Amino acid sequence: MHRFKDMTSRAVGLVPTRLRTPLFKGKALMFALLALSAALIILVGGLAAFLGDTIAGTPPSASASSALWGAVGAATATIFGLILLPFIRDGLGLAEDIKLMRAASSEHPLMRELLSKAPGTYAHSVATANLAEAGAEDIGADALVARVGAYFHDIGKIRRPMYFYENQNYGENPHDEATPTLSAVIITAHVRDGVALGDEYRLPEKIKAIIAQHHGTSLVSYFYRKAAAADTQVYEADFRHQGEKPQSREAALVMLADSCEAAMRATENPSASRVEAVVRGIAEDKLADGQLDDAGMQDGDIDHIVATYTRMLVSMYHGRCEYPTVGRPIGVDQHHQPSGA
Repeated sequence: MHRFKDMTSRAVGLVPTRLRTPLFKGKALMFALLALSAALIILVGGLAAFLGDTIAGTPPSASASSALWGAVGAATATIFGLILLPFIRDGLGLAEDIKLMRAASSEHPLMRELLSKAPGTYAHSVATANLAEAGAEDIGADALVARVGAYFHDIGKIRRPMYFYENQNYGENPHDEATPTLSAVIITAHVRDGVALGDEYRLPEKIKAIIAQHHGTSLVSYFYRKAAAADTQVYEADFRHQGEKPQSREAALVMLADSCEAAMRATENPSASRVEAVVRGIAEDKLADGQLDDAGMQDGDIDHIVATYTRMLVSMYHGRCEYPTVGRPIGVDQHHQPSGA
């Protein structure tokens, strides 16, 4: 827990610079280029009409009239082109790509709200994104979709942040006052809340799919065991997420990264062998539970993911050396000049 709280402050701002799209500058440049292109089209249209008439021996007044109508025709064609551009863009799927790049920015309002209301979840999401992107690059999946999907996968926790361990202060756990059944309902609701927020903020469809699928139909095992310990007449189905199983490799990567990163926060002395055992155990559990059946995973993908996640998690959670006590040791020379040796 201490290690995770320390990571929270360091994780802020870890969104890669290469994915922070300069939206304002991009829009300004786009409009400037469109305006310049339109002006050039109109100018070329007018000049073409003027030169054509001049070469044909048309009187100057008639050539000027042709140039004017040529410019008007070029302007009309440009206007129609701009009107049709959004429909062409949507037909080619470019709108989703643009929305995806906008969502990749750390300045996205949902990411800013997550950082403000649930900083622990924000840190977890950034760490999960690092894992998912690396895993995607390793198996040939879409790294950008995996990273952005991981950014937003837990966005539904904004609604009730203190019911999730990573956002709780020491000694404050509202689940202590709730029944296991109610706790499970609250925990699983963050998927539905996340999808609703994705609709509200018009996130790309691929990202909303990852939000909906990142837990699949997995069991909320902690509260299931807690309920079963008090009552043998407990139904496992009541403690399962009601989402859809991952339908893409990117969604599967986020599911595994989410579980592995969370597990590391509860792992003491995370040696390389222990981390690998945890990661492989999670992957095998998801496979055995059927959560990855529809994800389109290929032969060898799981082994590659386990190796990549293990390597990264060992680096992220390795032990630290003891730093010296703040202050100068007694007797140390107080001069600020070099010795000259």
